[in-house]
Amino acid sequence: MPQQRETERGILCVKKLQKKKLSVAASALFLALAVSGWSTATAASKRTVCTITVNSPDEKEAFRRHLPAQEYEFVELLERGRSDWLASACRKQVHCDILIVSGHFNGAEFYSDKAEIDDFLPVQEMERASCSASCPGLFSNVKEVYLFGCNTLNPETMPSVAQEIQRNLERAGQSRADAARVSSALARRHAKSIRDVARRIFVNVPAIYGFSSRAPLGPTAASLVDRYFQSSPGDRIGSGSVNRRLLASFAANSMTVVGGMLSGDPEASDRAEACRFVDERLSSAEKLAFIHRILRRDTAEARIFLDEIESFLASLTDADRRDASIAGELDNIGGDAQSADRFLRFSQEAEAPVRVRMIDLARSLGWFSVADHRTELLQLIRQLLGKPAMTTADVDLVCSLGGRSLDDARVDLEASESAADRVDQAAALACLGSPENHQRMLRALVSSNADEIGMAEVYFQHHPISDHQELRDAAASIALMRSSETQARAIDVLAQQHISDTQSVEAVTRLFPLTRSVDVQRAIARFIILADFSAIATPDTLRMLRQTRLKSSGGEDIIDILIRRLEASTSAALAIQSRDDG
Repeated sequence: MPQQRETERGILCVKKLQKKKLSVAASALFLALAVSGWSTATAASKRTVCTITVNSPDEKEAFRRHLPAQEYEFVELLERGRSDWLASACRKQVHCDILIVSGHFNGAEFYSDKAEIDDFLPVQEMERASCSASCPGLFSNVKEVYLFGCNTLNPETMPSVAQEIQRNLERAGQSRADAARVSSALARRHAKSIRDVARRIFVNVPAIYGFSSRAPLGPTAASLVDRYFQSSPGDRIGSGSVNRRLLASFAANSMTVVGGMLSGDPEASDRAEACRFVDERLSSAEKLAFIHRILRRDTAEARIFLDEIESFLASLTDADRRDASIAGELDNIGGDAQSADRFLRFSQEAEAPVRVRMIDLARSLGWFSVADHRTELLQLIRQLLGKPAMTTADVDLVCSLGGRSLDDARVDLEASESAADRVDQAAALACLGSPENHQRMLRALVSSNADEIGMAEVYFQHHPISDHQELRDAAASIALMRSSETQARAIDVLAQQHISDTQSVEAVTRLFPLTRSVDVQRAIARFIILADFSAIATPDTLRMLRQTRLKSSGGEDIIDILIRRLEASTSAALAIQSRDDG
């Protein structure tokens, strides 16, 4: 059953994350405490356990079961369906002694795997509240924080940024030793691990508990909390001291504990700089002036703050840009030729994905005209097409640029590259609108070469197959593939199309009893689950799946999930038919 829940949860998460919102209004963290009938002295002696239950309540309820009600008051801060729950609660300034956050975590936000729940808690909103000092009761006075989610205290610091800066500096002519020294110093000053972010949010909090890697599911975490309380007194909860027995209870699950950043820490000044991007007490013009100061420094440091600069500029509306004070600061930046020259020279040596971001940022800052911006992007695409071999990441990057009015340059790009001989170039050019190379990708999808299928996968992620005849032809060709390994891969690519064409779904489903590969059968099951399977949700299909499925090790798998879903769909259809007949 745990494996079944994990598999089902994985599918729900894929669908949920596809719908994920890219921005969120500031939300709030509290409902006022109503302690009717209690004396002031009694209420004051209680510890307040604030909870933010984004996903399952298992962890919260486990603490509630064991902490005496006369000593601990539980307050749920999240109000379902209310978009401003974080901001509104922050304004209440409730004193929280303990904070428990429960939810899946992807590094940027806590979210739920339940399709019917849209509530989530972005890290950026917590940073905004902490930096703006709008949540003193939650972020400053709390003694303990429990972050129940995967990687909530992951210590890895994204080494790629430091390595990238070092490579850029070496390409620009600095010695390897000097480049390493500069990049290492910047990485130490501006550490960006998830753990570092948590320490910056929960300043002065004595104990922040979380997980350095995978966290247990809610029911498992709750049972471990139960086990801890059964063997230990609960008086240590809320004390702020490191609870070694609790850590021991979660020893197999990578639980760890850190203290929040202290005002005297060496990193405190860097936190103050990072806070300036989100501090609501600063005007947009003041934030732009601060960004200008960063851009005047060594460009390697501006690269460290690239995420924050991009995010702030993206938040400016057209109306904001017309504001006199904001327009003035943007003009100051746009007219700073020295900073622009340093920034653009640095971008020339950056890795392709970062170079695109810097080119876009230069346009947003007024350092590129529309024509210059387009020229820079085309130059980058030509460089990628000219590589001896493009990676799938290279192709994905070109595909992400396909909607930027670059299609009219495709003919020149096709003429300058022998695209017909290389599937990687064909995939990139197809993303720029080449009809001939679109056909090449349809052939690559059913190739016996796994690398060609990989290139087709990247292309079709950006350009799903919309023509029903192309879908049917692809499904028929996949059925004829001889290698089970490439056949399963091709079916997985087709599954990502979320097909609603009945003939295509039936064509792939017919392959299930014919294959001798359990991997192919699993790929078909994934395909059906992600497609519109209403037309094949029949007793005959169920019977075929049960009778012809191949034995596999590891207990229940995605084929079992498919069978259960078809059973439910078939039962519902039969119930409706019976009701109508009656």
